[in-house]
Amino acid sequence: MNGTAYRLRLLHLEDSEPDHALVLAHLARGGVAVEARRVESRAEFAAALDESWDLVLSDYHLPGFTGLDALQMLREKSFTDGRAPPFILVSGQIGEDSAVEAMRNGAADYLLKQNLTRLAPAVEHAVAAARTHRARIAADRDLEASRKRLSELAQHLQTSVEAERLAIAREIHDDVGGSLTALKFELDWIRRHAGSPAVEQRALSALETVTSAIEASQRIMQNLRPAILEQGLSAALQWMTSRFEKRTGVVCEFRCNDEPAALPAGVPLVAYRTAQEALTNIGKHAQATRVVVDLSCTGGVLSLEVSDNGRGLASADLAKARSFGIRGLHERASTVGGWVDLSSGPGGTTLILSVPLREAGAPAADDADPETSAWTVT
Repeated sequence: MNGTAYRLRLLHLEDSEPDHALVLAHLARGGVAVEARRVESRAEFAAALDESWDLVLSDYHLPGFTGLDALQMLREKSFTDGRAPPFILVSGQIGEDSAVEAMRNGAADYLLKQNLTRLAPAVEHAVAAARTHRARIAADRDLEASRKRLSELAQHLQTSVEAERLAIAREIHDDVGGSLTALKFELDWIRRHAGSPAVEQRALSALETVTSAIEASQRIMQNLRPAILEQGLSAALQWMTSRFEKRTGVVCEFRCNDEPAALPAGVPLVAYRTAQEALTNIGKHAQATRVVVDLSCTGGVLSLEVSDNGRGLASADLAKARSFGIRGLHERASTVGGWVDLSSGPGGTTLILSVPLREAGAPAADDADPETSAWTVT
């Protein structure tokens, strides 16, 4: 502060004019430039707190109240920056217990009027510490706001991805699926009216190709928008684990305990996608021979646990710069107020999705889109 044109705004709670002058003299001797105001009553102090101050110095014994009372008034005052100015006790007589209580309640320091040699350093230190604290609070506030915006963006992206998946699945169903089905009927007609065995054989071959294309389109639609969720989350997970076992050869057991008849909107799809991502990672990286998917609802919390006996995850696996699978699961869970816990070791990996459900009697909605609920497998 020395050598600068800035002057500290000092509020001095002191009923002695000579003592006030002595404080100002010590501050000036220490190179601390101040713009000071002296008040000595509770009413004057309360009124002065409506203004902005860099520092409050206070005597301990005051007319009708004490320095501890003043400190309490300062703490209870609401400040625009969320932080009260530092408070230093400067008193001729103060017991050790009172000094300790003042420090415990937030005072920055205390000094005796008989020894003010360290007043200037104490003031500079208290003001600097207060500024640092305010800066840290502001930085934390900005960081929290940034995290919130990023979380909102991630949730928006998750929602946009699901909407785009729905649109693509609808186009495949309406356009590609419909065209392939019509083509299949035409080829079957040609086969039945073929005039030669060669033509009939070519028609049969084309029918097999079209049938494979229809099955592929159905599989793609199921991955994009799992219509099987309309049969319930338990049924959808049972179907998923069965397909995973057939596709990978890894033993996959599904367990279910007390799935609610109706879940809040969004929860079934989040649980389904979480299991889907977990099984995909297991199939790619875990080298597991057994997987257990456990769905339960206890204490008003839906829990989905996916565990394997694979090689486990190293810290480097989770820290990969472009590894967004697990991170995406955290953001997806947050869209329904849930969270994801991941534990891993040499004996395997366990991923748990937890979603608090609404209280009994609260309205719940199925996750299926009204337009997709009428879809049928062609």
